[in-house]
Amino acid sequence: MTRVSRKKIMGTTALCILGLGGMPASAQESDDGFLGTIELGSKREVRTDTATSVTEIDETEIKDRQAGTVAELIDSVPGVELVNGATSQGSGINIRGFGANDTFGTDQKVLIQVDGVTRGSEELYRIGNQLFTDPALYKEVEVIRGTVGSFEYGSGVVGGVVRLETKDASDFTGGEPGFAFRQMLEFQTNGDGMTHSSILAWQPTEKLEFLLNYTQREVGVQKDGNGALINPAAGGIDDPSWAFKGKYTFGQDDAHSVTAGYTSTRSSQYNVPYDSFGMGVGFGNVDRFVESETAMMRYGFNPSGNDLVDLTFQISYADEKIDQNTVLPFPTNPLLDADHQYETTTYTLKNRMLFATGAVDHNLIAGVEYTNRKRKDASSAPGGEDDRWAIFAVNEMSIGDAWTITPALRYEMSDIQGSTAPNNGSVSHDALMGGLSVRYAFQNGISIFGSAAYTEVLAPIDDLDTPARLAQTEKSRTYEFGAAFERQSVFRDGDDLSFKATYYDTELRDITSFVTNTAPFGPPVFVPLDKISTQGIELEASYAMANGLYADLNANFADGKETTGTLATLDWRNQAANSLRLTVGKKFNDALDLSWEVVAADSITINGVRDSGYVAHNVRATIAPQGSVWQDTEFRIGIENVFDEQYQTNLSTRPAVGRNFKLTLAKTF
Repeated sequence: MTRVSRKKIMGTTALCILGLGGMPASAQESDDGFLGTIELGSKREVRTDTATSVTEIDETEIKDRQAGTVAELIDSVPGVELVNGATSQGSGINIRGFGANDTFGTDQKVLIQVDGVTRGSEELYRIGNQLFTDPALYKEVEVIRGTVGSFEYGSGVVGGVVRLETKDASDFTGGEPGFAFRQMLEFQTNGDGMTHSSILAWQPTEKLEFLLNYTQREVGVQKDGNGALINPAAGGIDDPSWAFKGKYTFGQDDAHSVTAGYTSTRSSQYNVPYDSFGMGVGFGNVDRFVESETAMMRYGFNPSGNDLVDLTFQISYADEKIDQNTVLPFPTNPLLDADHQYETTTYTLKNRMLFATGAVDHNLIAGVEYTNRKRKDASSAPGGEDDRWAIFAVNEMSIGDAWTITPALRYEMSDIQGSTAPNNGSVSHDALMGGLSVRYAFQNGISIFGSAAYTEVLAPIDDLDTPARLAQTEKSRTYEFGAAFERQSVFRDGDDLSFKATYYDTELRDITSFVTNTAPFGPPVFVPLDKISTQGIELEASYAMANGLYADLNANFADGKETTGTLATLDWRNQAANSLRLTVGKKFNDALDLSWEVVAADSITINGVRDSGYVAHNVRATIAPQGSVWQDTEFRIGIENVFDEQYQTNLSTRPAVGRNFKLTLAKTF
C-alpha cells in the first residue's frame, strides 16, 4: 500500500464521518434520548421454520460484508469453507467437506445456480470453479446445506446448493415509474484495490422494468499477515462484469410475466502459472482469458384466485470459457495451450399448487427439466455432450400448527456421448432419488426435526477418459436431526432469540471423484475410494434487543473418514477444521450499524499433517444518514483481519489476506 493511496482513503473516510455531523436530528439522538424507531433484528435471520439446513443472505448483508468474490459472501455460513476465497482464480466453495478442493475446481457435489441457471466446470484439474461473477450483481444468496432440500434443483448434491438472485429494477425504483441510478465506489488498502459499480433502473410503466449494471473490480497482489505477497506470480485482477434484466407483467390481474436476464464477467491474466491454486507445481506459465456468461428467459403464470396454478417455464444458457496460451520460454505444451468451454442449456417447467386434503394443507412443487451440456475437447479434458432429463416433486404438507412433513422425489436420466477418439464412447445412467423431512413445532417456540435423503452423482463428461469411472454412479445418503427455538421477550421486553442446532451424518459410496494416489506430473492413477463418512453439528443463533444491540453466532464441528479400496481407514482429506464465528453489534435506528466479528478455527490434523488454528477479527460500520442531502447515501467502513493475523485455512493452498481497510461509498439518485 503506498503512502499516497492510504492517505487518500483515510482522508476520504474522515470527511465522510465529519460530514455526518450535518445529519438532521431524526437520524441522531434527540434531546430526550429517543433514538428513533429501530428495526429489531441482527445481521441474519435463523431459519427455525424449516427442517432444511438453509441460510439466506439478503442484500443488506451482501453490502455490509464488502466481499470481493461470491465465495466471500457465504463464508460465514456454518458448514461452508472456502478454498482460497479472496480471488476467483484458483478458488472455490466447500460445504460439509464436499465441493471445491485443491485438486479439482469442484467434485460435482455442490450445485451453484444464478437466477436458476446451473453453473459448473466439472473436474478440470487446477483451474478453479469458474464462479467469476461479481458480488455487486446480487441481492440475495441462499445456501442449502446437505441433500434433503436439493431435489428441486438437481441430482448428486451431497454438500449443498448455492442459489444467487440478481437485482431487479424495482428494487431501486420502488415499483413506481421513473428512473433510478445507483453509483458505488469501494476502496481497499491491501492490494490497492478499487471497485466501481453503476446501476441504471428504469420503469416506463408499473408493469415494465429494465436494469443495467456495470461493475469493474481491480485488485493488485495482496499481502498476508506477515507482509509477504500472496501468490505474486498470478498478478492482480482487473475483472469487468455486466448485467441486464428486464421484466414485463401483463394480462388480467397481472397474471402473466416475462423476465429476461443476462450476466457476463471476464478475467484476463498474462504470464501467470497454469497452476492457479498457487501450489508451486511447475507446469509452466500461460496467458489465461476467462469469460463467464449466463442468460435466461422466464415466463410466469399465476392467475388470481386459482391456488392450483403458479406456473414457471424457464430457458437458461450458461457459457463458461477458459482460453490459454503458453508463454515463452516454456515449450509448447498441449496442456498449457488447452482451451476449455462448457455450454449448458436448460429447460425447466414447474408448477406450485396449494390445496388441502382433509386436515392436511399441501404446498406441492412439481416439474420436469431437460439439460444439454456440451464440453469442448482439450488436452486432459475430454469433450462430449451430456443430455439429461429429470422429473421432480416436493410436497410440503402441514397438519395444523404442529406437524410439517415434506417428501421429495427426483428421477434423472443421463446420456453421455464423447466427441473425439479415444474418448468417443457413450454411457447412460438413471437414478431415482429422494428424501423425507419431518418437523414438529411445540407451542412454546421449540421445534424438533429430522430428515433422511438419498442421491446419486451421475458420471460427468470429464470421466470419458477413464472407463472405470464412467461405468458407475456415486451414491450418497444423509441423515439429519435437530432442534430449534424462537421467541420474543425471553430475557427482557422486546428482545428476540432464535437458535437452531443440526446434526448430520453423510455416507458416500462407489466413489469415482477422488483417487488414493497419482502419477507424478501425469494423469491420475484411478484407485477408487470405497467410502467417505462425515458427521457434524452446525449451530446458528441470533439475539436482538429493542435498544438495537444484537449478536449472531455460527459454528461448525465436524469429523470425517475415508476408506480406501483396500479397506484402510484414513482421515477424510477434505475435512474442514472446527470453526466458530461470533458477531456483536448495535444498530442506532436506521442511520448507524456498528459490529465486531470474531472468526476462529481449531487446529486440525489430517493423516499426520497438522494445520494450526487461528483467531481473526473484523470490524464494520454502516452509516446511512437520513434526510437532506444525505438521503439514499450509504457509507461502509470495514477493517478485515484487524490484528494482521497470519493464518491459512486448512483447505486452502495459500495464506489468508492480512489487515485490509475497506471504504464503500454508495448513492442512489
